[in-house]
Amino acid sequence: MPPPAQPPIPPSKAISISWDQFHRDCRTLAARLHDMGPFRAIVCITRGGLAPGAIVARELGIRLIETVCVASYSHTAQGELKVIKDVAPAIAKGFGGEGAGVLIIDDLVDTGQTAKIVRALLPRAFFATVYAKPLGRPAVDMFITEVPQDTWIYFPWDTGLAFHPPLREEGL
Repeated sequence: MPPPAQPPIPPSKAISISWDQFHRDCRTLAARLHDMGPFRAIVCITRGGLAPGAIVARELGIRLIETVCVASYSHTAQGELKVIKDVAPAIAKGFGGEGAGVLIIDDLVDTGQTAKIVRALLPRAFFATVYAKPLGRPAVDMFITEVPQDTWIYFPWDTGLAFHPPLREEGL
């Protein structure tokens, strides 16, 4: 079995978000969005936007859910951006055009590059993320928690539970 992947940055600059914390943050986002609508559809940016999109859709009673697939991250770094799947024309052009009445959801806005691509597809949509880094903040309309730019976030779907021996057994 290969050794576990090393964090892309020093562990002191990484945070781990539990499922409980993530769910609370998504519900907080939904509560803040409640009076911003009505939203007729949600567009989740895959893959990170799928989990918060499902939670927000449930909380706001939105049944029309679409995805836009933008590939940018490996497990360690952001690379070249590419739209793999565009938004369905009925959603992109419906509800008044250019994404009006649509809520875009993602887990994180980092540098804002993905957000800029999606905004160009749906310029009149409302864009919300759960977490935001300073470089990406201007690209979204709303977020819940700001995270320092040099901090890596391990989302609940990135990690698993594992036994860790006591420090004295590791020779420390």
